Amino acid sequence: MGKTTGFMEYERIEEGYKPVPERLKHYKEFVIGLDDAQAKVQGARCMDCGTPFCNSGCPVNNIIPDFNDLVFQQDWKSAWAVLDSTNNFPEFTGRICPAPCEAACVLNVNDDPVGIKSIEHAIIDRAWAEGWVQPRVPKHKTGKKVAVVGSGPAGMAAAQQLARAGHAVTLFEKNDRVGGLLRYGIPDFKMEKTHIDRRVKQMEAEGVTFRTGVFVGAAKDGLGKESKVTNWAKETVTPEQLNKEFDAVLLTGGAEQSRDLPVPGRDLDGVHFAMEFLPQQNKVNAGDKLKGQLRADGKHVIVIGGGDTGSDCVGTSNRHGAASVTQFELMPQPPEEENRPLTWPYWPIKLRTSSSHEEGCEREFAISTKEFLGEKGKVTGLKTVRVEFKDGKMVEVAGSEQVLKADLVLLAMGFVSPVAPVLDAFGVDKDARGNARATTDFDGGYATNVPKVFAAGDIRRGQSLVVWAIREGRQAARAVDEFLMGYSDLPR
Repeated sequence: MGKTTGFMEYERIEEGYKPVPERLKHYKEFVIGLDDAQAKVQGARCMDCGTPFCNSGCPVNNIIPDFNDLVFQQDWKSAWAVLDSTNNFPEFTGRICPAPCEAACVLNVNDDPVGIKSIEHAIIDRAWAEGWVQPRVPKHKTGKKVAVVGSGPAGMAAAQQLARAGHAVTLFEKNDRVGGLLRYGIPDFKMEKTHIDRRVKQMEAEGVTFRTGVFVGAAKDGLGKESKVTNWAKETVTPEQLNKEFDAVLLTGGAEQSRDLPVPGRDLDGVHFAMEFLPQQNKVNAGDKLKGQLRADGKHVIVIGGGDTGSDCVGTSNRHGAASVTQFELMPQPPEEENRPLTWPYWPIKLRTSSSHEEGCEREFAISTKEFLGEKGKVTGLKTVRVEFKDGKMVEVAGSEQVLKADLVLLAMGFVSPVAPVLDAFGVDKDARGNARATTDFDGGYATNVPKVFAAGDIRRGQSLVVWAIREGRQAARAVDEFLMGYSDLPR
């Protein structure tokens, strides 16, 4: 713990943001992290709470009270060692994790929680600056070869763990750069891609081989001609080839199939998935030239979907110079404050306002889209209706229909499943939601019905958080290691 009475003496300190007019001019990160003194104060607020619910609230089970105390003591290197023992990539989670650990903080019962995420952010940035993050090259090689398919956080975490165990790991990615949705999806202003690049260099030094631009699946058609999933592959490798060359295959391809909105007018020009829009800006930010980029300049943009992906569309549209941005949410507006005695230590439903919302956005709740309207094949507006719950069912509010102007509509309603052609090519059984069927059991966990083929991350559990992907990647790495060697020293 930090200071015994710190939680009574000090208030929570939030990370700051650069001014809106300044940050809208670029795609760089704009969060102002805690300095040493502020981090010390936040560490001091950590209580001697007996049962630290933050540990279980964190999917990777970060040992939070320990690194909080070490930051309070200003022993930064030890704090980094504690954090690094459970989380391969704190620079990812310290920037884009919603921090379920803070919702579970005991102090959150009747006060503001400890700023755990901001402390994590400060620790890992300090570790990189001081040069403490170094490759861990295994002393001995096992002679076993593992293919990891999909280079998002689950694939990266698994590949790094397996390489450190001495296996020869090849990480396959269908797009031209490593990172999955961290690379192509999450805006650069939330997480600059240099954080991925330096991890790639570390992992290469540890023995991981990266093969980008390679689609793993059936030799013909790939994801299908009608697929809107980002796929910049120039080469195809079949499951048969992987099975022949590798001793184990781990599928970590994510859940990339976006939820559609099949209402009249869906085929109009100007109605797109968020994951058609966001990756293009990532690519341009990386210095690539892109013909026909989807842009929001001077347009009236409507984002359908009230979650993080929708928020990312809002922030990107504002940086393009949209005339207006409106975000729809089907559900009613949640309360500004949760009922803590009812929700703690679980993740509460409450109104969350992101930095992108603060940059300029109208938010509409309890609204449903009935039709996309257009002229000459291009979208010009939406016909909407208000909805409410009656007797446990969502019904339309009579007389509430209206038409809203729109030049660009972005569908950001979540992801329904992994892309089926990849799982089908391997012959992997799927659950009712279309995810790879595999358990997380200690014995036989992450193994699919296909011999020596495993699955982890969103491709197994469905759409989820980066921190859950890291957890599953680490646990699957142990399962694969145990499968190959008969035992494993990797942490679970």
